[in-house]
Amino acid sequence: GSLSQKILSEKLKELENDGLIEKIVYAEVPPKVEYFLTDKGKELYEIIFPLENWSNKYYPNLDKIHK
Repeated sequence: GSLSQKILSEKLKELENDGLIEKIVYAEVPPKVEYFLTDKGKELYEIIFPLENWSNKYYPNLDKIHK
């Protein structure tokens, strides 16, 4: 499904408030914004990525079941 701009903005703000991502706003026209993982976010990614691999290995059709 598609993700509305409003929901995307809210989720990015939550991740930023949790210290998992940082936002850089460039003073350009048109405005340019970049997000990157903080050290805290990278550490969480190192935990989540193996969990995703495990899930894909043992439950390859899980995403189809819940849709």
